[in-house]
This record gives sequence, C-alpha cells and structure tokens, in this order.
Amino acid sequence: MADIKLKDLRYLVAVADTGHFGKAAERCFVSQPTLSAQLKKLEDYLGVTLIERQPKHALMTPAGEAIVARARRIIESSDEVVEIARSHRDPLAGKLRLAMLPTIGPYLLPGVAPRIRKALPRVELMLYEYQTGPMLEKLHSGEIDVGILALPVDLDGLDSRALYDEPFMVAAPAQHPLAQKSQVRPDDLKGVTLLLLEDGHCLRDQALDVCNRLDVHEKQDFRATSLETLRQMVAAGAGITLLPELATHGPYATARGMVVRPFAKPAPSRQIGAVWRKTHPRLGAIEAVAQVIAEHALQPRGRG
Repeated sequence: MADIKLKDLRYLVAVADTGHFGKAAERCFVSQPTLSAQLKKLEDYLGVTLIERQPKHALMTPAGEAIVARARRIIESSDEVVEIARSHRDPLAGKLRLAMLPTIGPYLLPGVAPRIRKALPRVELMLYEYQTGPMLEKLHSGEIDVGILALPVDLDGLDSRALYDEPFMVAAPAQHPLAQKSQVRPDDLKGVTLLLLEDGHCLRDQALDVCNRLDVHEKQDFRATSLETLRQMVAAGAGITLLPELATHGPYATARGMVVRPFAKPAPSRQIGAVWRKTHPRLGAIEAVAQVIAEHALQPRGRG
C-alpha cells in the first residue's frame, strides 16, 4: 500500500466520474499527461487494467469499478482525518458543502444565508442543488457534507434532525372561485384538478399525498419542471397548485393573474430537515448551521 498514493486514487475517481482523461485532469488541477501516466503506473503496480481507454471516452473495467468504490471510501476517510484536525483547531471554521432541494434552496436561502454568515462568520458554505435521490448518494459518497430536504427519507447510516414544518398554500388563478376565499378548507378542493411537478421531485409525492387525503386529482397531461413553471401556469389560468409557504414569500409573493391562499388549520405541510453522515468529523459546524436554519427559516423577511 505504500506505493499507492492517495492522489492516484483521486485521479482514478475523477476519471470514473467524468469518463474523460482531460476533464479528470482539469478537476484534479494537473496536466492530462501527468494524470494518465500516474494511472498507468497504478495499473502496472496492481497488475490489472482499471480503465478501458477509448478515443473520446474512458470506461472503468470491472476491476476498476470495484477499486473505485473502495477508493471513494479511502478518500472520504482521508478527508475526514484532515477535517478532524481542523475541527479541533476551530470547529466553526472552514468549508461546509451544503445541498438543498430545488424546491427549498431558492426560497430558504435569501432569509437564512445572511443569518448564517452573521452567526458563523468563519464557516464558508459551498452551496449545491440536488433532488432527493442524488443528494443522498452524494452524502454517502462524501461529495457533500449536509443536505436540506424533506423528511422522512431512508437514512441508511445517515443521521438527521427536523428543522421546520412548512405549510402548503393554494395558488389559484385570480378569477378562480378559490381566489375569493380568505382560507381554503379541504371541502373546497373536492373535484379540483391540480397542476404538479414532474416525477423525481419529492414535492410531487408530498402534493399527491395531500391530494389523496383531500380527494383531489392530478392533471394527467401536464408535468412541470419547477415551481416557477407551476406559478406561471397558474397565472395563465391553466389550473391551481400547491406551493410550499416559503415559495410565496418576498419576490415570490404574487404573480400577475395569480393569488395565494392559506389552508384553514390544521394545514397540510411538509417537514424539512438536515441529513448528514453519522461519522462526519464536523458535527459541531453542521449542528450550528442547522440551528440557525431552524430558528430563522419561517421568519418574515426583514425581521430578526
């Protein structure tokens, strides 16, 4: 093992991720000849071909795939060694890779990012956006440190904490009968057809769960790619939808031709939480960031 360098494993993982020697070299900040030569030395040392070299692609051989899987864990452990040392020097300093769902990030960050910077000035947040499945994969692989998503999820070695419960709101065209109400009751939605997000968004599953409880049906010939698409379709009079509360605040409060109404209590809601690896060396920083989000997520903008 003394002849296997950690940087060579990083090169190998980069090739596996990008499928290209040039892109892997850019990612590792080395020249392509250097990266290629080091990986050839690694193959010679191991006595097995790891990469199938094609004119425009690089594919992992079965041996390469097996070794890449182990290499990821070795790299993660190495990074954790560095982070443990750093956390002992200053637990609330350094980079923290934080990912959010597309239906959370744009609406949560404007309110909490300034709070995090003020409360934790030495924590440098690196922000990412993924849907639930890819986010959990990247948490397991060590590519991100903490994810903000809708609970519950299959933790499988991860840990979590609830941050806040976010009520759903009803968005309707301005001329729709629901727009004339101050609050929407479950009976008001009977027989209504909802516009929803496409498959892959957990918000779609949550909205469908609400539909099942309220005897509401989904519009079958429409799937939106984002909340903003839903918002514009509602404003155009195509139907009604459910929006999480934060997506109705600030610049998202209204759209021409659309009104937003709250549900009468108890309103249907989704629980937003933080998820991280149980073995993560910077639990103090993760907990501190999560606490700031929990305290300020649903506060009206401009209030402290």
